Amino acid sequence: MHILVTNDDGITSPSLLVLAQEMRKVGEVTVLAPDRNWSASGHVKTMHRPLRVWEAQMADGTFGLTTDGAPSDCVALAMLGLLPDKVDLVVSGINPNANLGHDVTYSGTVTSAMEASIWGLPGIAISLDSPEIDPNSIDFGPAARIAHKVVQEVLANDLPEGIFLNVNVPNLSDNEIRGICITRQGLRLYRDQLIERHDPRGQPYYWIGGEKPTGLPEDGNDFGALREGYVSITPLHLDLTAYRIINEMKKWSWGRRY
Repeated sequence: MHILVTNDDGITSPSLLVLAQEMRKVGEVTVLAPDRNWSASGHVKTMHRPLRVWEAQMADGTFGLTTDGAPSDCVALAMLGLLPDKVDLVVSGINPNANLGHDVTYSGTVTSAMEASIWGLPGIAISLDSPEIDPNSIDFGPAARIAHKVVQEVLANDLPEGIFLNVNVPNLSDNEIRGICITRQGLRLYRDQLIERHDPRGQPYYWIGGEKPTGLPEDGNDFGALREGYVSITPLHLDLTAYRIINEMKKWSWGRRY
């Protein structure tokens, strides 16, 4: 079993090392992660400049690979032949903040798992619902052990091709986590604000800021599971077709020409 471990927080992230160490209990691990933080980068494919890849030593003395590309580039590079051995599974994380609801379209953590799905591999994104503090002070151990459990279940039950998993773990100890729920995506509520400032020459520039987003916790969705102290596992796929409206739209007055 050859597992590719990646993330969107960069090769030096302490959570990446914890995840890689846990995955080594399952099989052979290759770490290939960005050289910097790509949080909220979304699903990126770098095509208009060359990608550099080099070896980097991690805090435990082991070596991984890093690149100036995006998280999804890491998966694509591995699948296109950068690695000598075939990859069987992609695990991305551990993101220090939850990826819930619409976050999945922005998250580099989740879109690494999405890229794995495009290549026909099982992909698992792991995020921890921790407070916004120094990542070096966060205990990623429980989330890593949940990742281990999820990988075991995926290998034992053959996750269908085209499906990837978005896993969110509450910031609790092993004993405090109440269990695992299979959930649907909830509704993320963003409260973004455009902040305009001016440079020394008087030219305007902009930040997208605002208050921290919230969500609507309901029974059966990812927000609700975390609120109740459960791990949320949401199966996702790339087919965004709105099937419920297809037949209705066929009845519209399209005519024969456009």
